[in-house]
Amino acid sequence: VTGITGQDGWYLAHHLLERGYEVIGLVRPETYRELHRCRYGIESDYVEGVSYRPFDLHCDSSWEALLDEAKPDEFYHLAGISFVPDSWNMPVETIQTNIAITTRILEAIRQFSAETRIFYACSSEVFGRPETGPQHELTPIRPVSPYGVTKAASHSMIDLYRRQYGLFACSGILFNHESPRRPPSFVTRKISMAAAAIATGKQDSLMLGNIDSRRDWGYAGDFVDGMWRVLQATEAKDYVIGTGNHTTVRDLLNCAFDRVGLDWSKYLSIDPRFARANDIQAPLADASLARKELGWSARTSIQELMQMMVDHDLKLCEQSETSIRAA
Repeated sequence: VTGITGQDGWYLAHHLLERGYEVIGLVRPETYRELHRCRYGIESDYVEGVSYRPFDLHCDSSWEALLDEAKPDEFYHLAGISFVPDSWNMPVETIQTNIAITTRILEAIRQFSAETRIFYACSSEVFGRPETGPQHELTPIRPVSPYGVTKAASHSMIDLYRRQYGLFACSGILFNHESPRRPPSFVTRKISMAAAAIATGKQDSLMLGNIDSRRDWGYAGDFVDGMWRVLQATEAKDYVIGTGNHTTVRDLLNCAFDRVGLDWSKYLSIDPRFARANDIQAPLADASLARKELGWSARTSIQELMQMMVDHDLKLCEQSETSIRAA
């Protein structure tokens, strides 16, 4: 698993371990040292039972040696620059990282472990501003951000290696999925952390951009089950993974602040600078193929998701308060 210390990697590691897999997690050398130093606490990225390896994702010879040695049954490629605004700030690095690593993995699998099944974490950002909806596997790909361009290119490489070399290579076109492990830079976690912090007196306001912006938001724990099911199929295909339900930022605010018994409108300030430039238009997943062929569907409602996230952040606030008192 690449990207194993990220949100999806953490949930996927647990999902695979529960099914008896031996899980190898590839991490940058500096991340490897930090991971073992900070093994405990509810925010820790460490997962007991995973075999972590310090690894240079940009080194061809490292990929060749790894795939030749391990010859894994399944490979999950989740790593990359994944925050869309960052891709505008560093487009060259985003392209060099997201596209090149995917290609290195495919080449190493082709040459040294051709029986390995590979899952690539694609994104609904590849659809950009779709003219029709909801979006399915045949919806035209027209990205409107550097991040979306890199996801579209890697998605095409997966398809190319599947057709040209017969690899069991699949993309999951993932719509937005969240959890308590999302970084605060994502609006869902920003809202859940603010609700918890305001409720416990550690924050007095929240600033957002367009609260009427809509997305198809789901729970990361459900989505990793979809990733796993893609590689259990009898035929290598790409699948859209999403809830098929629209949620606005306003809905997120209602769910989060209801959990702590507060009226969010008393604490919210609007700043247009937080609205995403060149924003995509109300993406909505048509995951009927995954439902029909994989038996997958989202199980967690947006209310359950936001409550889960707020409860997690309330524990963080309590943990912080306990640490202050102990000091």
